[in-house]
Amino acid sequence: MDKKLAEDGLAVRRAVLGAEYVDKSVQGADDFNREFQGLLNEYCWGFVWTRPGLSRKTRSMLNLAMLSVLGRPHELKLHVRGALNNGVSRDEIKEVFMQAAIYGGVPAGVEAFRIAREVFAEAKK
Repeated sequence: MDKKLAEDGLAVRRAVLGAEYVDKSVQGADDFNREFQGLLNEYCWGFVWTRPGLSRKTRSMLNLAMLSVLGRPHELKLHVRGALNNGVSRDEIKEVFMQAAIYGGVPAGVEAFRIAREVFAEAKK
């Protein structure tokens, strides 16, 4: 394991998804999934999200499109929150989901809009 990548990745993960959520995930790891948490921090968040080629905002928009088309509602909800943290506007999220619905299927778009509205409602509380 590359300790620096893992540490940098954990910092980015906390900044994007929220420290409370990430800390709960990491602290809740057990013998079964502890290595997976390390994989997420080192490779997903450390190796990919810290690369200079795309901004966090752009990476968030890409994730929204991919997760909506893949039908991953739990992760999509988490990444809608992260996108807002990364400066993606509600209008930009709408446009990402409009595009994803055309290229990935209208049912995926319906679910993506439903999830985003939930996140927006929670954000107002």
